Amino acid sequence: MSTPRMKPYADDAASVTIGDLTLENGQDCVTVGGSLDLTRDQAGLAHARALKAALDAIMHVLESNATLPDKVAPPKAATEVKNPVG
Repeated sequence: MSTPRMKPYADDAASVTIGDLTLENGQDCVTVGGSLDLTRDQAGLAHARALKAALDAIMHVLESNATLPDKVAPPKAATEVKNPVG
């Protein structure tokens, strides 16, 4: 298994899937969802390495930012749009 790559906080489109765990990229937030079993075997080791690589990349971006705010604003609530075809 190759280590998934994603440049954290670079865009709002990239994602990485490790087992049933997904890391979704955003410019202000990386969202983690799902589950991941780190079994005591080669597959578990590969998953653990991929997860560590993803978290190390996130930590590097966060720790490299000298102007990191205390907290970012929560995402804006979705607005309802009238269906243009119906």
